[in-house]
Amino acid sequence: MWLAVLAFVVALALLLYKLNDTYYVLCICKRVKTEDGSPLGNKVYELPGTTIFGNTFDFKDLTPAGLFKFVRDCNNRSQGKSVLSYYPVTPLYSIVKAEDAVEFFQSTELLQKPIFYQLLQDFLGDGLLLSSDRKWMHRRKMLTPAYHFNILREFTTTFKEESIRLVKRLDSMPTDVVEVHEISKEFALNSIIETALGVKLDDITGSAEYRQTINQIEDIFLERIFNMLFYFNGLFRLFGKYEKYKRHLNIVHEFSNNIIQKKKEEYRQKQKGATEDVDEFGKKNRYAMLDTLLAEEAKGNIDHQGICDEVNTFMFEGFDTTSTCLAFTIMNLALHPEAQAKCREEISNLGEFTSLTVMDFNKLMYLECVLKETLRLYPSVPFISRKCSTETRINGLILPANSQIDVHIFDINRDAKHFPDPSAFKPERYFPENTVKRHPFASVAFSAGARNCIGK
Repeated sequence: MWLAVLAFVVALALLLYKLNDTYYVLCICKRVKTEDGSPLGNKVYELPGTTIFGNTFDFKDLTPAGLFKFVRDCNNRSQGKSVLSYYPVTPLYSIVKAEDAVEFFQSTELLQKPIFYQLLQDFLGDGLLLSSDRKWMHRRKMLTPAYHFNILREFTTTFKEESIRLVKRLDSMPTDVVEVHEISKEFALNSIIETALGVKLDDITGSAEYRQTINQIEDIFLERIFNMLFYFNGLFRLFGKYEKYKRHLNIVHEFSNNIIQKKKEEYRQKQKGATEDVDEFGKKNRYAMLDTLLAEEAKGNIDHQGICDEVNTFMFEGFDTTSTCLAFTIMNLALHPEAQAKCREEISNLGEFTSLTVMDFNKLMYLECVLKETLRLYPSVPFISRKCSTETRINGLILPANSQIDVHIFDINRDAKHFPDPSAFKPERYFPENTVKRHPFASVAFSAGARNCIGK
């Protein structure tokens, strides 16, 4: 009897040992291995879990700011190594160095977004951010011509008008403390809607409500990320802020739909469709992203829902990232008056601002360095993520299928190896002579590779 019990215990122990070698049992996910069989710790920093469930509860009770600090602390402890952590079903491999990001950015397989992106599905549909495989490739190819430089140059007047309005607005503000981000959101939205969508915001009502509602949607999105139970739509509908979220979605979708309908009416009234100008990149007429989508709809290459998805995606991504960059740029210029003076002198030397052309703007080399340095220090998107659809070999590791890979742009951009005194604001880092030998992925504010930012 006792021998049988002992044999059972030994067999169970051996089974658990074998399982533990292959799986992180209490997370129900396969372990990451090294290709050469060497200890995992030689290649990555394994983040200790706070419970026997791996790192599942590491984020419990953290605010977004707290999570940001937590991730920075973890990445700093890794001393340049990539970080490995385990969550239910999914190992997470986090890259913090440009050298380790090479295989990631050069991959033609790592194109699928992980599950938490799908929490935005009701909001953005199958736009460029969330779509994958053939749909993503088809839409990317369709929209790329709309971002050609020769098209954007047609909107120089719009950029100048909005710049003048922004300066006047800032000039009217108190001289002690100014909430720059809220102001930058207003002007970023104006520019994006007129340039990318080809519609004057003055003709559309609800822009202020749209900006406020986007903030509330982002807050609910973050709440869902922090509570894994709300990854399940059914539980979110029962116990989350679903009704509030639904009202917010109705507001932003109605706003974007009004823009689409207005543009469709203009499109119908044209004697000649804008499709004739596609190959000329806007040299005859302004040719915005929405014009491209409407022309493709006329050809049967996209339906109305597809147009809505792409417009919602672009407005959300472009509005949020542009306003963030603008706010941090203004902050940096305020904190560094010597850089502000150089920018002012550079612009003044070109002549009367209202008469400047796109060729003149191309001469603003120092201002360009200021923008690049701002994006290095404060990337609008601090990290990007991909899902491994199959077993993936990268940087000497074997990641199981469904693993998640995060590339921490914030940390890569602040690597002292490539940027000495990395936390300091130094626009001269981007002078041509200082960039010649720099690693190609040392500064990746717009991501890189196949799924880089289309608006770069």
